[in-house]
Amino acid sequence: MTSPAQPARYQFEYPDEAGYPDGTGTLTEDQETLIDHVLDTEEKPDFDFNLVNDEENGVYEALVGDTEIGGITYSLTGDRIVLLAASVHPEFRHQGVATEMIRRVLDDVRAQGKTTTIICPIVRTFIDSHPQYEHLVDLKHPGVKNASHR
Repeated sequence: MTSPAQPARYQFEYPDEAGYPDGTGTLTEDQETLIDHVLDTEEKPDFDFNLVNDEENGVYEALVGDTEIGGITYSLTGDRIVLLAASVHPEFRHQGVATEMIRRVLDDVRAQGKTTTIICPIVRTFIDSHPQYEHLVDLKHPGVKNASHR
């Protein structure tokens, strides 16, 4: 089941924990284009980017000027934000963009007073390495329970 509101580049199947009945969780795009790694350090990219919440399409977009360099797709379920997938364009990978995007998104979740369900294994990896964000994970619907992609 894909989300019709999202542009095609962000559409993929959702696992049952996100509140979608099919339970498959299968991505329809090449995972290499969707997922960047999370740096274990607190290092930030050598360049600044803005993180914009495109609520209409359910994506936090990382932008340098008008150029999209990555994003994190999500869906809303009540007071819970389901973080689905992180993507960073290839030329911006391995520079700390995914790490900084995730940090900013989780800080926004906290500021909104919401909890989150983690479907994206990269976000789970980040939280495993940064336990100060663990309290944001919804206890009834945590999503993936441990990092399976490092």
